[in-house]
Amino acid sequence: MRQFARLYQQLDETTKTNDKLLAMQNYFAQASSDDAAWALFFLLGNKLKPTLPTKIIRLAAARSANIPDWLFEETYRWVGDLAETAAAMALGTDAENDETLHQTITQSIIPLLSSAKGSKRKPRKSSEQKATEQIAQQSILEETERVVVQRLNELWSRYDQQERFVFNKLLTGNLRVGVSTKLVTKSLSLWCGVAVDELSHRLMGDWEPSAEFFDQLTATNYQGSSPAKPYPFCLAHPLPDNQTQERFTIDYVAEWKWDGIRAQLIRRSGRTFLWSRGEELLDGRFPEIELASQSLPDGLVLDGEILAFGDEVPLPFTLLQKRIQRKKPSPKILQDVPVVFIAFDILEHEGQDHRSEPYDVRRNLLESLELGRRSTPRTIRSSEVFSFEDWKSLFLRKDQARHYGAEGLMLKHRQGRYEVGRVTGVWWKAKVTPYTVDAVLVYAQRGHGRRAGLFSDYTFALWDQDQLVPFAKAYSGLTNEELGQVDRWIKENTKQRFGPVHEVPAHIVMELAFENIQESTRHKSGIAVRFPRILRWRHDKRPEDADRLDVIKKMIKPESPT
Repeated sequence: MRQFARLYQQLDETTKTNDKLLAMQNYFAQASSDDAAWALFFLLGNKLKPTLPTKIIRLAAARSANIPDWLFEETYRWVGDLAETAAAMALGTDAENDETLHQTITQSIIPLLSSAKGSKRKPRKSSEQKATEQIAQQSILEETERVVVQRLNELWSRYDQQERFVFNKLLTGNLRVGVSTKLVTKSLSLWCGVAVDELSHRLMGDWEPSAEFFDQLTATNYQGSSPAKPYPFCLAHPLPDNQTQERFTIDYVAEWKWDGIRAQLIRRSGRTFLWSRGEELLDGRFPEIELASQSLPDGLVLDGEILAFGDEVPLPFTLLQKRIQRKKPSPKILQDVPVVFIAFDILEHEGQDHRSEPYDVRRNLLESLELGRRSTPRTIRSSEVFSFEDWKSLFLRKDQARHYGAEGLMLKHRQGRYEVGRVTGVWWKAKVTPYTVDAVLVYAQRGHGRRAGLFSDYTFALWDQDQLVPFAKAYSGLTNEELGQVDRWIKENTKQRFGPVHEVPAHIVMELAFENIQESTRHKSGIAVRFPRILRWRHDKRPEDADRLDVIKKMIKPESPT
């Protein structure tokens, strides 16, 4: 455990890629296989489920430090990181601890998380004897919390402060250490000698961290292939505005960039597997796609997008979210939110890997499947591809994207292979020009991690008649200097507090950008926006100059293309 905690510290204290690579490479060289498997699991962004309720950590830290709960809460608000606050306050030891990471996970953390499950249960709502049952259930919850708090303090006492910090990060599922999947895989490749692309493929799909898995993963004669295993996804870079003139339009084709769920459809051994880009098996969530796929040949892997689709047009992503949250969709949701799978690439055909072949070859192979003409209804279909004469015509086409329910264009090099991750020049994405509005800052919260202590999470509002109505939250887009200025102003001008939320007077106006807008009954404003972010601080505008809600609502229906 101490070895992994020191690795985390090394990675967190440097921004140099080579230093991070060396630190991870050295760790894999020294760690046992079962420790290395767990370290790899966490470095790749995986987390244990369920996580520990933050209430338990707060209570345990306050009890360990022998301070009142309110004092811990005030300290946490200023530090901004729960794991760090609890690690600093809880009692521990600086003595040597030979406990391995594998032992910490399997003998301490997993049993603790299992025992804490009861603390997440909600009181039963029975029509008969409701009050009595709620009191009894509350008593059970309090006893569960007491036992877990006591056990957590016992565990903390084994570790030094850095170990407690990492331990807490594992408990809450927030172990973010600033290393990408590609960087972790490269460090492992440097140690074991297996190519990065091959390791990336081996790591795709579900796997359990164990010594057996790690030894097989890093072996030269890998035997772990499964019919369900997807390929690593090829990703796109944003198209730089200043580089379009340097690229020949004849080398690229374009297609719409859809706002759906990126997925691979796998047809092997007579079965269908749908994998999201986040490596989640979407088994059972889209039964109409699985049913339609039965007409496809075996040994086939398609890359594409799952879209909510009705009357031959894409439906809002907010509707698709209703499908994502249901592992077994009801007949009503299947009828209300129909979906399609739009394939834009073919990675495997008749069991043969085609990723190294040029895009034009793969596209012709995809077209030969005649998707959408064989399946009825057209639940699985291929994407529309179009060429363009010059960059001006491309950008004119891009600006029509919203009319077709898309969020921009994808550009793909005709001779490009299907790469692992983002490789410059192979795939480009050109998003439609975002919507912009001028909005008023009305609420603020302190950030977390490197922004701990700074008010950096903001809520913005628009005018509805003579009232400001909150409509979006944003936290990115300001410079460090501007963040400091806003932080000082908020501390000096807070009107009232609602827990961690500070209300401020209408004074600061900022220009926000967002990708899409939909009607929403869940929000007081009646709208929901996608990917809001701050473009600039409008020092030249007064609060009364900010945009009105009725203006932004008119943006919901896009104009027809000309």
